[in-house]
Amino acid sequence: MTVAPGPLTRRALDVLQSVWGYGEFRGVQGEIVEQVAGGGDALVLMPTGGGKSLCYQLPSLLRDGVGVVVSPLIALMKDQVDTLRQLGVRAAFLNSTLSPEGAREVEAALLAGELDLLYVAPERLLLPRTLDLLGRAPVALFAVDEAHCVSQWGHDFRPEYQGLSVLPERYPHIPRLALTATADDRTRADILRVLALEAAPQFVSSFDRPNIQYRVANKEGPKTQLLDFIRAEHAGDAGIIYCLSRKSVEETAKWLQAQGVDAVAYHAGLSPRERNSAQERFLNEEGLIVVATVAFGMGIDKPNVRFVAHLDLPKSMEGYYQETGRAGRDGLPSTAWMVYGLADVVNVRRMLSQSDAPEEVKRVEAGKLDALLTYCEAATCRRQVLLAYFGETLPRPCGNCDVCLNPPQVRDMTREAQMALSAAIRTGNRYGAAHLTDVLLGNATEKVLAQGHQTLPTFGVGQAHGEKVWRGVLRQLVSLGYLTAGEHHGLSATGKARALLRGEQALLLREDALQPATRVRERAGRGGSGSAPVAPADAPLFGALRAWRLERARTLAVPPYVIFSDATLKGIAELRPGSHAALGTVSGVGTRKLADYGDEVLQVVRDHASDGAAARPPARATPAEQGAREEHGDSGPAAGQSARRLAAAGRRGRAAPQPRCRAAGGRGPARAAARAVARERAQRLRGVPEFGAGGPGPGAAAHAGGAARRAGSGREAHRGLRRAHRECGEHGAGRLGAGLSLPGPCPAPCPTCRPAPRSPFAGSSSGRCGSGRWPPACRCRPTKARWP
Repeated sequence: MTVAPGPLTRRALDVLQSVWGYGEFRGVQGEIVEQVAGGGDALVLMPTGGGKSLCYQLPSLLRDGVGVVVSPLIALMKDQVDTLRQLGVRAAFLNSTLSPEGAREVEAALLAGELDLLYVAPERLLLPRTLDLLGRAPVALFAVDEAHCVSQWGHDFRPEYQGLSVLPERYPHIPRLALTATADDRTRADILRVLALEAAPQFVSSFDRPNIQYRVANKEGPKTQLLDFIRAEHAGDAGIIYCLSRKSVEETAKWLQAQGVDAVAYHAGLSPRERNSAQERFLNEEGLIVVATVAFGMGIDKPNVRFVAHLDLPKSMEGYYQETGRAGRDGLPSTAWMVYGLADVVNVRRMLSQSDAPEEVKRVEAGKLDALLTYCEAATCRRQVLLAYFGETLPRPCGNCDVCLNPPQVRDMTREAQMALSAAIRTGNRYGAAHLTDVLLGNATEKVLAQGHQTLPTFGVGQAHGEKVWRGVLRQLVSLGYLTAGEHHGLSATGKARALLRGEQALLLREDALQPATRVRERAGRGGSGSAPVAPADAPLFGALRAWRLERARTLAVPPYVIFSDATLKGIAELRPGSHAALGTVSGVGTRKLADYGDEVLQVVRDHASDGAAARPPARATPAEQGAREEHGDSGPAAGQSARRLAAAGRRGRAAPQPRCRAAGGRGPARAAARAVARERAQRLRGVPEFGAGGPGPGAAAHAGGAARRAGSGREAHRGLRRAHRECGEHGAGRLGAGLSLPGPCPAPCPTCRPAPRSPFAGSSSGRCGSGRWPPACRCRPTKARWP
């Protein structure tokens, strides 16, 4: 039995629709909103792009007072506030970038109850003046974003976050909400302790990001590999490239610029002005690539980042997951691409061992690196390995990672491992991979001869394999802990290697498993991301909408995605709305944005309508599609758009679209031709409902006749009929041309006219919609020519 939502849930859904333009919550969002809006605390673990911000923004609008959001990055507060103001939310920030006069204005608005949300940095919050100010203001809730910064076990520890323990001490009765995308058990325990959330419910969403394709390649020429990847799959797309060092960031950015790629560098060594400039360009320009250290990206809310690339190995699985999660926040297909090699493993292990952290912390960090190396060397589905680390089980391989799409060969390589370990031991456990490879291959290099290693029993024992295979074996032995790297990259056998050398265990390794990443997309086919998020038929309108959005954003001095996300523009291009009511059903179009931009968007749609194109109704999800959504979870605004449109239509008192048209389409060959034409057009138009057993609608038959007429009468007849063509918006495939007869009545009125006492054409030779006259936004209404 379905339980009707309570008053609070109904209010939340109304605000969700009117402000954000979404008809339903995703995952556990609704439960979190109800918990916090009702005055409760919560800990939220939700992947990047999963909708964490909504979990505190919406309750702030439902409760009396202002929602205070603790955010670690000052530079990104303006972007978040701009986005909220575009939605009609009264938002502001308090940080060191404000002038004294500007800060006083925000403080006055806070005390006057004129703010819905206030963003503040932790160090600013902890100032006595700010704490006193909050004690005099009506505060609805405290939200601590990036809460993993509280813990020394987290991958981005910030000492000032531990001072947030003052919140439960000074404001014990105000709800507290801690949010993070990644937190292991130790980190989670620290968050609960510092913020006094031990009794609070914990909401853990799936860590799966099904729209991201995960790929790892052996590092063979990283810059060239990266350029090939960008040109082949993401030309013109926005992306982030992570490097381990500032020097590598600078060199990579300059090299890409020299190759004609629009790229900019970002790292902590740049001046504040240079960093702000790079960030502003990334947020406001389309298709810019940022090459950065891990200093860049936390809090970045740009939804259409199509790829994240790693040219160097991250330090932990948490860091990797957090960084790759910055791709595809809009739910559209995106790529997480990485190259790594033996030198990366050696460098990161050395950095961890030489750090000043306590030994216990070093051991924990080493374990996290081992987990990442297991992921990199995986011979099974990468998504399964990634999710297993976070305690989540994926029941079957994802089919959207390089291992699934291009399975590696795995075989018993115990003998090769013994050869490599023996070479390391016999050379004194102090030479690097290149020298050991030369010994195994029998290469009498100057260094080999100088050390007398040509006389060793292991010299030349590996000539059955090439250099690439041996470097792969050495890399995997280091990753698996059989070899360890010393201060000067020398490889030495560990105690773990004894059993392997004595033949007491076997070892299965990838047979130089890591394939060039650029080959995977060829095998991926339709499963990959690609640069075009829309169907070819919708691409011209989508491009026109993006061009309009860019100009509008420049006028308002805000990032383009603040106007509308790519996912929302994709929905508009697919639907081709002809009225404000229809536009309002698109996911991401709320009341404020409909009022601000509705007329302009509809004008763009009219200006770029293709020949005879008309509004299409929202498509109902099939049971199979709905099951897939429930199993894998929505990934962003793009996912489940049809469901949200249907929910919005229901709340507005309109019946859901009828999926079938059973009108007769003629007899014999004429009917077959009509069906063929209807099927062809239905394939071109995404989201068109299936036809029922009675055949296509009347417009399809008329279109078939029109097609035959055009074939016989040439281009001029085609032009004349094209001017007279009209489309029944309910069925998408219908066409009526001047002089063509209606083969039968169409029983379903268009969405604008529903509910109607009669079908659009029944009993009306003029073809007027159900009420007997044309409503202003009727989708069946002819514009230039009369119905036949």
